[in-house]
Amino acid sequence: MSIREIREAFNAGSGGPEAALEALAKIVRGESGNGSLNAFLCTVPEDALSEQAARAPTGRLGGVPVAVKDNLATSDLCTTCGSKILEGYVSPYEATAVRRLREAGALVVGKTNMDEFAMGSSNENSAFGPVRNPVDLARVPGGSSGGSAAAVAAGYVPVALGSDTGGSVRQPASFCGVVGVKPTYGRISRYGLVAFGSSLDQIGVLSRSVVDAAEVLGVISGHDPRDSTSSEREVPDLVGACSGDVDGLVIGVPEEYFPDTLDVQVRARCEAALERMEAAGATVRRVSLPHTRYAIPTYYVLATAEASSNLARYDGVRYGFRAPEAASAEAVYCRTRSSGFGAEVKRRIILGTYALSAGYYDAYYGRAQRVRERLACEFADVFAGGVDVLFTPTSPTVAFPLGERVADPVSMYLSDVFTVTANLANLPAISVPVGEVGGLPVGGQFIGPAWGESTMFRAAAALERAMEGSA
Repeated sequence: MSIREIREAFNAGSGGPEAALEALAKIVRGESGNGSLNAFLCTVPEDALSEQAARAPTGRLGGVPVAVKDNLATSDLCTTCGSKILEGYVSPYEATAVRRLREAGALVVGKTNMDEFAMGSSNENSAFGPVRNPVDLARVPGGSSGGSAAAVAAGYVPVALGSDTGGSVRQPASFCGVVGVKPTYGRISRYGLVAFGSSLDQIGVLSRSVVDAAEVLGVISGHDPRDSTSSEREVPDLVGACSGDVDGLVIGVPEEYFPDTLDVQVRARCEAALERMEAAGATVRRVSLPHTRYAIPTYYVLATAEASSNLARYDGVRYGFRAPEAASAEAVYCRTRSSGFGAEVKRRIILGTYALSAGYYDAYYGRAQRVRERLACEFADVFAGGVDVLFTPTSPTVAFPLGERVADPVSMYLSDVFTVTANLANLPAISVPVGEVGGLPVGGQFIGPAWGESTMFRAAAALERAMEGSA
């Protein structure tokens, strides 16, 4: 059922609670046995969900079951960030995005698995085991919001929240064949989102349709006085923007996003999608964003530096896991962080600390900030030149086999080569299914100008409609 169908049933006095309970039953059935996706880390007990449904107000999301990534604070469920260091932790407050879901009548059914502290592109870095792709259980679902993407793709819930620091909503959406969107930085409050890279982090939405993503994004967007980076701009009618009319829309296609290394069949699906957009009335224009080639190294300097600072708070003293039998404060810190963090998190903390250290700050962090500014200016120039929205592949490949890139972090990092730029430039972006390669989903990405979610959703809805019935 779509959000609209569930909402109408709930607001009419029937259907909503039943839909949520059925979603919970699907999770329990689907997450047991050898075929487990391992998409959820915890779920709401059935009696608690019934009470939640009884209290839920009618509204835009009345009775809609929603899954929430486990780095978003919830007061009734664990918030572990997929890490041993926060195992069993329950937050004393809720994220603004979660609170707004509940106020709109949504029913939170569980917390989804994720790469530890959102650091990963395959969802194999979770302390609680990897998530499997529901399309092919031998393959990754993408990361770091792989649990949320898998939950939506498997039909457990119609919509889920994720977080996107460098593509962590859009890349798993592409791998699992669903819609994934991150808005402009500042559109959604980050209050209650556990920090990874504060200047890059953004809450996003995964759903089975563009209009459902627009509905949820509209609910959770808006100014929040508890987040100094949240914008006071009025939230546009994103559902109304999903008209499917793209007559006269100018779509820019940056040449740097279609390199020779791009999978041939992924390229073919994306080019076919562009042809369908042209047939629907859009104009396709070739453009260039030359600083894109520096995006991955720039991102992994800035993101790791911010992670090093943000994760310093996990010291075994104030909350979370504390290593036993430590005789001194230094021993508490060392043992707690050594055993509490996984390998990828420790790798990024070390990289970030090095980039921020005396003698290297200007050479790495300072230079990366300057490249980031140049990249953002290139995007702004392209949009100022008459382009309404950009189109790229979401990922250079389809979902790869579990374990294939675990020992090769650079190869893993390159999975996000087409998505990190939107985070570096603080722009909205959305991934939409554009077909399959060998039975595995392929995603196409629209990147909009700052605060241009309406135009982006207009293009995405048109592409979704144009792709109906295609393979």
